[in-house]
Amino acid sequence: MDGAMGLQALLCMYLVSLLTLQAMPALGLATGRPKGSEVSLSYLLLQTVNGVFIRSLKVNCKVTSRFAHYVITSQVVNTADKAREVAFDVEIPKTAFISDFAITADGNAFIGDIKDKVSAWKQYRKAAISGENAGLVRASGRNMEQFTIHITVGPRSKATFQLTYEEVLKRRLTQYDIVIKVKPKQLVHHFEIDVDIFEPQGISKLDAQASFLTKELAAQTIKKSFSGKKGHVLFRPTVGQQQSCPMCSTSLMNGDFKVTYDVNRDKLCDLLVANNYFAHFFAPQNLTNMSKNLVFVIDISGSMEGQKVKQTKEALLKILGDMRPEDYFDLVLFGSKVQSWKGSLVPASQANLQAAQDFVQRFSLAGATNLNGGLLRGIEILNKAQESHPELNTFASVLIMLTDGEPTEGETDRSQILKNVRNAIGGKFPLYNLGFGHDLDFNFLEVMSMENNGWAQRIYEDHDATQQLQGFYNQVANPLLMDVELQYPQDAVLALTQHRHKQYYDGSEIVVAGRIADHKLSTFKADVRAHGDRQEFKTTCLVNEEEMKKLLRERGHMLENHVERLWAYLTIQELLAKRMKAEGQEKANLSSQVLKMSLDYQFVTPMTSMTIRGLTDEDGLEPIIDKSPDGMRTFVLSATQPSPTASISVISKLPNQVTGVDTDPHFIIYIPQKEDSLCFNINEEPGVILSLVQDPDTGFSVNGQLIGNKANSPGQHEGTYFGRLGISNPASDFQLEVTPQNIKLNPSSGGPVFSWRDQAVLRQDGVVVTINKKRNLVVSVDGATFEIVLHRTWKGSAIHQDFLGFYMLDSHRMSTRMQGLLGQFFHPFDFEVSDLHPGSDPTKTDATMVVKNRQLTVTRGLQKDYSKDPRHGAEVSCWFVHNNGAGLIDGIHTDYIVPNIF
Repeated sequence: MDGAMGLQALLCMYLVSLLTLQAMPALGLATGRPKGSEVSLSYLLLQTVNGVFIRSLKVNCKVTSRFAHYVITSQVVNTADKAREVAFDVEIPKTAFISDFAITADGNAFIGDIKDKVSAWKQYRKAAISGENAGLVRASGRNMEQFTIHITVGPRSKATFQLTYEEVLKRRLTQYDIVIKVKPKQLVHHFEIDVDIFEPQGISKLDAQASFLTKELAAQTIKKSFSGKKGHVLFRPTVGQQQSCPMCSTSLMNGDFKVTYDVNRDKLCDLLVANNYFAHFFAPQNLTNMSKNLVFVIDISGSMEGQKVKQTKEALLKILGDMRPEDYFDLVLFGSKVQSWKGSLVPASQANLQAAQDFVQRFSLAGATNLNGGLLRGIEILNKAQESHPELNTFASVLIMLTDGEPTEGETDRSQILKNVRNAIGGKFPLYNLGFGHDLDFNFLEVMSMENNGWAQRIYEDHDATQQLQGFYNQVANPLLMDVELQYPQDAVLALTQHRHKQYYDGSEIVVAGRIADHKLSTFKADVRAHGDRQEFKTTCLVNEEEMKKLLRERGHMLENHVERLWAYLTIQELLAKRMKAEGQEKANLSSQVLKMSLDYQFVTPMTSMTIRGLTDEDGLEPIIDKSPDGMRTFVLSATQPSPTASISVISKLPNQVTGVDTDPHFIIYIPQKEDSLCFNINEEPGVILSLVQDPDTGFSVNGQLIGNKANSPGQHEGTYFGRLGISNPASDFQLEVTPQNIKLNPSSGGPVFSWRDQAVLRQDGVVVTINKKRNLVVSVDGATFEIVLHRTWKGSAIHQDFLGFYMLDSHRMSTRMQGLLGQFFHPFDFEVSDLHPGSDPTKTDATMVVKNRQLTVTRGLQKDYSKDPRHGAEVSCWFVHNNGAGLIDGIHTDYIVPNIF
């Protein structure tokens, strides 16, 4: 089945094999049809994939004073006569912490156990890992991350999964959102979402929507009610109501189930106390909007070309149209050069707004990214306005930057840019950074915003990017108070979350939580001080002990527990944010605090991991449920019970040859005629894309993008690994994008996505791709065979995220003009070694090498080839060439940096 049609047919067969469903009873494990001549609707519709079906899926969410506690319970049944791999696959909010997980399978219980990580979690990586992030976004959306576990279940048996996670709901644009991802992938006999809300202030509004339901069906299946302090939403569709069409066996349930609500705001004070912990919710109403000084700093570098600049202009035009006459504003553009529209703040008069809109419509893109210059110009405009016009000091100043890239012009050192911006702003106003797309250093933007009383937000490259930009602006468009400070008696408070905020915006909420010293409840109070619209704002909140006792009777110990856990959740989040920008002993102290609290409250955070007692992965190790510090990682866990029944298929290897690249990244070049190997490292920043193989005759290429793994000791370099590989053959429009999360065939044209859990063979115009379940991937094209090895993290691993290795198994028919860091070595060359002597490291031998008419100093060492053993690897003795392979590779290593993965 060669050719595009062959691939299409093969893919169809593969998908059909996954989706072919066999009729089975709705209840129980027995096979065969129900007794009697009638065949029930449930019997016809509830069908299996390879004998496996989801009997029940229930989501229970209990919210108490903004603290949400979710429990997802799923029962999966294997009706086959053979053991099957069953899956529990859900998506949870990125802001949530998992607190419990349990599996019951074949009568055995496997319980999650949260522990300290073997080594401290790495700091935010310095470059966006676009391959991983893009895959996650497509799979799990903008605010969700995926939790997946696969285990083997015996014949005619079942498995029950229960996942618990918790989060504090954040008020945005006058409401709290509870988002539950619904994607069972098949009809479910018992499907239920039950949301129970208790808010002491009283609930003012409540609604529920499902993106996958029509209005009519939503009205039939969603029950919602609220009265006083309590609200309830129940979604329990029948099997028939889940169908995508009247006679279909496929489910229409694929999307977001969203509950929105808000609370009464008739009192300025909402101070909740239970078990010596307090939560203070501050969101005053009926305040006058403050006038604002607003400067937009916009990236107009060449990378903004296309939809990005179009959507940016559309958003700016709409935002300018919504500004109030009493506001002042200016626009700053930065590419290689920096330009401003006016160079000073001007009032938002109709004439000025029209002129600004004309300017936005006319500006064009130019050059590189002078991010430092653009920000400093915007800060200068705000500072000068406040100095020259004292009346503007009473306005709320706001600086908003939008960029899609990293600094490449002017000052490019990130630490210096952070220092420059911090010193220029001087704490006077907030900075909000909007990061457009994935190919940018979002961590850098986030730290910068945090240091300057703002926050950063990622704008996803999608059809609604204009709405995303506008939605962000709406959150900060209406400042009500400045310099907000919530004060509590020092002798009464033992611990306190952030209680000073530069600005408070309409529709949001400030939440402060803390611990009250013993016997201090009777003297506990909260004073709030802030600057409003041309006036001071002051209020005092006192604890009503009788009201607290009444609330405890209504909600029971759940309220008591939730106030404390709300404090713990907020405290851990704030400590992690502080740790992001800390160094040395300060970072170590913050790590210690996060770890202690994570263990005390049993949260899976970037400092802890959850192991599943009794389960092992295919390497016989306890699998780990992990959460990386960037909040973008997909949770993926594959495990078996102690006596696994599933087998793993491994491809037969071609003749041994260890020409490849793996780990840090170490390039290993085998020289058959010498029966020896050469090796070298490439030390580049995470995010950099390197050309590994490039055929100038056909255009065939293999490129790899680096990801980072922060060194554990100060002074060590940050290790880098390949986190994304792109293989392309322009002659046949073939593209393959590989990350540790998935394999995408022809991603530019929306081709299919495969998992590392798949076993598949794909063909297209002479290219054969073989996915060997959980282990490796082999690509054969035009007489060449490549292998990609998947390295998964395991307990005790020194590397804290999954990565890829790349090996050349056969290259005898490749072009003699092959280029790339590996490609240039596919054909014979010679070298001579002499003058062996002890090196700077007395345990290693140095020597003089003559290669390519160059004389180099090399060191004898060991590297690992993982092509046979992805877990442990095999040691390869080689001559190590220093300084990024200088003298061995053609040109210099930076010659091999390319702009795109294809």
